[in-house]
Amino acid sequence: MTAQHEFHPDLARSARVLPRGLAGPRSLRIVRFLQGGLARLQRDRGVEVRSLPSGGGVRIFRPTGGRAVAPALVWIHGGGFVLGEARQDDDLCRRLCAEIGAVVISVDYRLAPENPFPAALDDCHEALQLAYEIDGVDASRVAIGGASAGGGLAAQVALRVKERRESAPVLQLLAYPMLDDRTGAAGPSPIENRFRMWNSSSNRFGWGAYLGGAAPEIVAPARRDDLTGLAPAWIGVGELDLFHDEDVAYAKRLRESGVDCALEVIPGAYHAFDLIQTNAPVSKEFFRMQTAALRAAFAASA
Repeated sequence: MTAQHEFHPDLARSARVLPRGLAGPRSLRIVRFLQGGLARLQRDRGVEVRSLPSGGGVRIFRPTGGRAVAPALVWIHGGGFVLGEARQDDDLCRRLCAEIGAVVISVDYRLAPENPFPAALDDCHEALQLAYEIDGVDASRVAIGGASAGGGLAAQVALRVKERRESAPVLQLLAYPMLDDRTGAAGPSPIENRFRMWNSSSNRFGWGAYLGGAAPEIVAPARRDDLTGLAPAWIGVGELDLFHDEDVAYAKRLRESGVDCALEVIPGAYHAFDLIQTNAPVSKEFFRMQTAALRAAFAASA
């Protein structure tokens, strides 16, 4: 962390007016209503919608150009396990699809607390299995990724497929992933007033809703003892993100376990900065980093 804990110059103006946290028992219904209204502004142009046997669904984006087969990215939206829907990331998925020439499968997973663990994990796991099976996908080049809780779910899927000895993705693309239920459990951080969009209070609520009665030791990736044999990872997180410390620690543990892991820490960036201020130069650079990591992983597996 910088000594002054200053916001990045590209982000500072908007950061001053953003909320510190979104989710809580009192605000959940209101935030869901508002987010749902914004998501419904997205049109289903060029989107294939499918249901999953588990109860979730997917939105599929295919590159243009008539390529016989293409790599695939299974993408998982954020929202602290309790908010959001796949439709909210349609613009991002279209950009990813066009930029890397991949089929993008965006997961509409079931939300907690109505559907606690393992509902969302089951949905995301089935979406990964679908990616290996659908027409037009090169099954040897499938990656999984997500933002915030979506990044945490991507990490959970990577752990599950390793344990079940199933086909591993060529990359875990983890944007400020939500990995550790212990973050914020003891109370506010010393720099709590610098967090935006997700703070300690939101984190306690989100994890509590998702875990239900499940033991965190078998759910939270940061709690897992054995990280050996996992798919290669790319982790990106802002310096002023609640998840900064847990993400840096997870990257370190992956490397110590022999897993190839790239880590990018963005100075002065708050949680989900790239999705809120998409056109900021620092956000565009963050997107470039992610697409570069995907291209390299797909090329290495070709």
